[in-house]
Amino acid sequence: MHIQIEPASDIPIYTQLANQLIALIAKKELKPNDTLPSVRSLAADLGVNMHTVNKAYHELQQKGIISVIPKSGAVINPIPEVSSESSRDRMRETLHPLIAESIVYGMSRDEILSLASSLISELTEE
Repeated sequence: MHIQIEPASDIPIYTQLANQLIALIAKKELKPNDTLPSVRSLAADLGVNMHTVNKAYHELQQKGIISVIPKSGAVINPIPEVSSESSRDRMRETLHPLIAESIVYGMSRDEILSLASSLISELTEE
């Protein structure tokens, strides 16, 4: 499991960690029922505070991506149903401001679609 934290980034470290774990799941490098490293272990490996890792895990738990079992650790949940209306609504709420921001920065529809397609390919390559 390769995770790289950019301390100088404007993106908070816990968000970087959560996003990279989601990407590893999307790429199937982490699979349902896989156990994540303990908070203490991952914090030591990444050279970050334990509270940072705990916050990332909590964020993933709030999204239903992992389950945190006290004294046992964090486990990747089974993949949620794709057609779940609540999942689609959450993705729409998340993507809407990002797409709007892309338009504000002058990106065309084709550029946004091309970028999205490129990212999908990057995450689903096998």
